[in-house]
Amino acid sequence: MGQTVELMDRITVNPDQCGGRPCVRGMRIRVSDVLDLLAVGLTTHQVVEELPDLERDDVAACLRFASRRLGHPVLAV
Repeated sequence: MGQTVELMDRITVNPDQCGGRPCVRGMRIRVSDVLDLLAVGLTTHQVVEELPDLERDDVAACLRFASRRLGHPVLAV
């Protein structure tokens, strides 16, 4: 349960910010921005250097968020 609470604290969705896309702690740093940096090969340390308002736990929360988002089953009707 602790991870779920932490994830909800770190990943926010506000319809009036960034088009309602998931962001990190209410900042205008989208989860997709963090994932894109990781996808091109940056390490967590490098992502935090690139986006100094982030913390290492924010990067981990972005990964957990994406994993949970993709982990939901899709039911075909």
